[in-house]
Amino acid sequence: MKALFYTREYPPYVYGGAGVHVEYLAKELSKLIDVDVRCFGDQQQSEESLTVQGFPFDNAIFDQADGQLKSVFKTLSTCIHMNAKKVDADVVHCHTWYAQFAGIVTKLCYGIPLVITTHSLEPLRPWKREQLGLGYEASSWVEKTAIEMADAIIAVSEETKVDVMNHFDVDADKVKVIYNGIDLKEYQVTSSTSTLEEYGIDQSKPILLFVGRITRQKGIIHLVNAIKYMNEDIQIVLCAGAPDTPEIAEEMKQSVAEAKKHRDNIFWIEKMLSKPEIIQLYSHADVFCCPSIYEPFGIINVEAMACKTAVVASAVGGIKEVVVDGETGILVPVTQQTQAPFEPVDPDKFAKDLAAGVNKVIENPEMKERMALAGRKRAEEKFDWVAIAKEVSNLYESLKK
Repeated sequence: MKALFYTREYPPYVYGGAGVHVEYLAKELSKLIDVDVRCFGDQQQSEESLTVQGFPFDNAIFDQADGQLKSVFKTLSTCIHMNAKKVDADVVHCHTWYAQFAGIVTKLCYGIPLVITTHSLEPLRPWKREQLGLGYEASSWVEKTAIEMADAIIAVSEETKVDVMNHFDVDADKVKVIYNGIDLKEYQVTSSTSTLEEYGIDQSKPILLFVGRITRQKGIIHLVNAIKYMNEDIQIVLCAGAPDTPEIAEEMKQSVAEAKKHRDNIFWIEKMLSKPEIIQLYSHADVFCCPSIYEPFGIINVEAMACKTAVVASAVGGIKEVVVDGETGILVPVTQQTQAPFEPVDPDKFAKDLAAGVNKVIENPEMKERMALAGRKRAEEKFDWVAIAKEVSNLYESLKK
């Protein structure tokens, strides 16, 4: 059995949860079958059962294109280039719309089964229009076409399966729920503190941590607006970069500046930190906050739980299947608009409720410790890549002709 992965992200070019997923799934699957990864970039890797090849994304021919459409054209071009190299796999597996056009071409031209993992769905992310303009129509068409012609669809949560069924014309039998996972040997508590020392974070005072991109989906602005309702001695550490648009980047800048008028213990780390650095922050944080307004799974919550950190998260999407309310953290209910983009109906109430959850964890050390231990246990029992890779391999086998 040989699987061909198409993905935009692969180390060292990873900026989101989908990239993390692909990295670890490919690594674990390669212990069971041969894996050929084709990605955006200049990567070159060849091991016994895992090969990785990057394909250039920055094609100068598109520099004259409309600014919002440039990335769409480059994406489609790269997907074609990925297919120019001979395909000899038994199954092709695509991750995110950026790589799905490559999968469409492979299924049509090479006649092998197509698997799509739905890390997120374009109909539920209309704010992408801010980033892509009318290119959002193209990304939506690619996703719809790929999902509806796929031989199997992996939904990363039960709620994501419901979303797939609601928005696409697919047979329910083709949709299988397989959770994301993490490397439990890598994501565990560390005593190292060099990253905290580098940024001047006081280890003797409580720490709230956020890790994620600056995007509407991740709800980062809501968290920043919640800071004014949090206990003043809580240090706020925001590992937040890669803004979707200049507009949200400016909104983030202004929101943080406003919050800093009232307290000086806000640490905004805009650069992409390494995994060991992030694991240090997870390990020493008292609470991790995930304020997403749309989240098919939310792998960052599992990472925090594996590092024995209590979680306060919005009760949306797959997060409700990851975080157990009152056991591994606190789920914050949010009344959302009934149509995408699903922003909170009352943003200030949502901000206050996030802050109340954070304050509650910080003010109850025994509860915080209980949640920390329960979170690690749940990560070990439910989100281990070894078992997940076996599920994916079995799915591939079921598609062999």
